[in-house]
Amino acid sequence: MAGAFLMEIRRGTQSALLVIRAAAELPSAPVEVSVCVDSLEVRSGGSCDAAALPPGVRLAPSSCRGLRRLRGDGLHLRVRLRGPPPAADVVCPLRESLKSNKNYIFYCQSCGDIIVKDRKFLRVLPLPSENWSDLVEEWCCHPDPFARSTLHPQHGDCFLGDTFFLLNSGSESHVPESPVCCSEAGHHVSQSGSSLKSKENTRVICKRCKTMLGETVSSDTIKYYVTEVIIQLAEESFSPTPRSQFVQSMVVQCLLELSSAKSTFRFTIKGDNGKTYILIWLLNSDTLLVESLGSLSSHSIFTPFGDILMPSSGPVGTWNAVKVLYQPCIKCRNKDLADAWENDMGVHPLKFPSETCLELLLILGLSTASLPPSLRFMNSFQVK
Repeated sequence: MAGAFLMEIRRGTQSALLVIRAAAELPSAPVEVSVCVDSLEVRSGGSCDAAALPPGVRLAPSSCRGLRRLRGDGLHLRVRLRGPPPAADVVCPLRESLKSNKNYIFYCQSCGDIIVKDRKFLRVLPLPSENWSDLVEEWCCHPDPFARSTLHPQHGDCFLGDTFFLLNSGSESHVPESPVCCSEAGHHVSQSGSSLKSKENTRVICKRCKTMLGETVSSDTIKYYVTEVIIQLAEESFSPTPRSQFVQSMVVQCLLELSSAKSTFRFTIKGDNGKTYILIWLLNSDTLLVESLGSLSSHSIFTPFGDILMPSSGPVGTWNAVKVLYQPCIKCRNKDLADAWENDMGVHPLKFPSETCLELLLILGLSTASLPPSLRFMNSFQVK
């Protein structure tokens, strides 16, 4: 099949990097590549393979340049597009999808169990950044007016953070298979103020599948992580989403929203245990990947970062992608770099359950392994 090719398109520059992977299989055989406006053709060893490009992707053959052959990769060349490629689908952020005075049902993303049933919010409000209180002294010329107050939701409130939302648990209408608050040792924790354990040792888990959903913040406040719960209108039927696809889409939303709002492009992925698992550097979000399906051996296991296979793609798959550099930090790897990022004001921390951080690291690693070898690293960082 045009033997397995990969095309990385940048919407902003209307340019593409084309990698013909078939040329890597027979490194000594002559290969003839024909680049047409809407198709690719590869001739090698007496065979001829052709593939039509997806609708909306039109190349300018006369702009081909930089042809080279890399060991293990195949042929590389760059080409411009004749016009803008298909626009990326607009994903509605969680803070915009939740509306006041509508009934919602909260589901465990892992097993589909109902967590909160028929909850109507009177107010849906964004929270300030996690370390907002550290700046109060810079704002006020008198003692901190917020020193004895906390931002806890009242009945009918939903507070949205970067990676979580806070709900008042005092009047939740749980169904029989509801989550329970339990310590990591597995013992039930009373939610009365006097016996509530510290937040670091208290988790909210799904009673059915035992997945961590969030944490108890106070005797009447629960924090749910956006990667663990699916929220749908009460009148809609539940539609499950593959776990890796859901994790990717929610993490991508967090990265894009924060990079747009705060002009920050470096992030630390932290677990609920306080450990740093991944360092992520957001490169771009305007990438469109085009790849022959015959070469997608690894994509049968997971979906590319932030999107799923577009419908009606035929023998060629297309994906919207977010391109990042990352470094794993488990088992004390990259400790010096992680410490430097920890003290850098330009780096934004994102907190998720520790198990989800490991899932994300696995997804990143699998995606990196699916790239041609020459595209897997950049300045000591791994590319996703």
